[in-house]
Amino acid sequence: MGVPRALPPAEIVTVPRWPDRTLDVAALRAAGHGPVPFREVVLKVHQRCNLACDYCYVYTMADRSWRNRPPVMERTTWLAAAGRMAEHAAAHRPAGMRLVLHGGEPLLAGIDRLTTLVGDFRAAFSGECRLDIRLQTNAVLLDPALLDLFVRQGVRVGVSLDGTAETNDRRRRYADGRGSHAAVDRALRLLGSPAYREVFAGLLCTVDPSTDPVASYEALLAYGPPDLDLLIPHANWSSPPERDPAGSRTPHADWLIAVFDRWYDAPRQETRIRLFEDVMGLVLGGAGRSEQVGLSPVAAVVVESDGAIELVDSLKASYPGACFTGLTVFDDALDAALDHPGVVARQIGVEALSAACRACPVHAVCGGGHYAHRYRPGDGYLNPSVYCADMLKLIRHISGRILADLRRR
Repeated sequence: MGVPRALPPAEIVTVPRWPDRTLDVAALRAAGHGPVPFREVVLKVHQRCNLACDYCYVYTMADRSWRNRPPVMERTTWLAAAGRMAEHAAAHRPAGMRLVLHGGEPLLAGIDRLTTLVGDFRAAFSGECRLDIRLQTNAVLLDPALLDLFVRQGVRVGVSLDGTAETNDRRRRYADGRGSHAAVDRALRLLGSPAYREVFAGLLCTVDPSTDPVASYEALLAYGPPDLDLLIPHANWSSPPERDPAGSRTPHADWLIAVFDRWYDAPRQETRIRLFEDVMGLVLGGAGRSEQVGLSPVAAVVVESDGAIELVDSLKASYPGACFTGLTVFDDALDAALDHPGVVARQIGVEALSAACRACPVHAVCGGGHYAHRYRPGDGYLNPSVYCADMLKLIRHISGRILADLRRR
């Protein structure tokens, strides 16, 4: 199509094996591990951000490839991405696919560019497959004009916020050190108003064990989110999580358990919390919908601002080039990524777990933890999560609560 194939960032020298052994994709396919078609495409519409959050895996951790990419996605790129996504839908005939507008901060792309982009994707999906469009934002630029667009085009909006004003502004700040809470609070009050409530997808909060868990949860709950994602901050064996040497060995589990008990003991369901619902469902023999737990196949792929097709971007926390596939929307169908070892490893369930994880009695619930949290230099991803003790404690607590209730009833 006249556009050169994306090259790996200059700092990439080698790409470790996935996941620390040679994956015989043909043998796995013959054994019944067929590819799971992608159901979600994350579109990096803007590579820059107007905040400087100190835990951001894109800007503060191992991979800095954003520096080598166009700051904003051009229309030729997203048209190619829309075509590849529609092609994938036609080949696999899912009932629906999801497009997530992401960054950086996607609202930096501006209302005119976003209007055209959303319209182009809607036009590409004129057949039977339903297209669910989401946008994940820090919300500081959210205004009525943008929300009117999202209402017209059926775009649902997720907002990142870390609890109380004090808690949020510890880490989610502008580059000059100012906190972002006041701007996000203004946007959330607008998003939660009757005119725009229909496009409010929910809140995303990164867990900070140094904060009051219940106060943080109730501050988020005050905005009436339909869904709440609680994310354990990205860390791995080379960049371990922050720990107070004099404190608990499992501070993230302790924080989450306090929130779980507050949420679970409420007289009515106040919001949905995906991590908790997934653990409960998995304990009872169901399936999960989160990357943080369970063994369900990952069916998401990323398209960067230059058109590169990449693995899910949380892997940027691991090492430079962890997401690189060598594929682009200009040259390759999304199907080409299904046989990449980094995709195969995340679709073969228990086969991708370390021996230590397989021997664990809760491995079917934990699923080894978040894939990015397993990375260790020299060993790659064939390890337990760096949060292994936290995950075990959380799962045992939730399991104990719900099984005790079932026995009583």
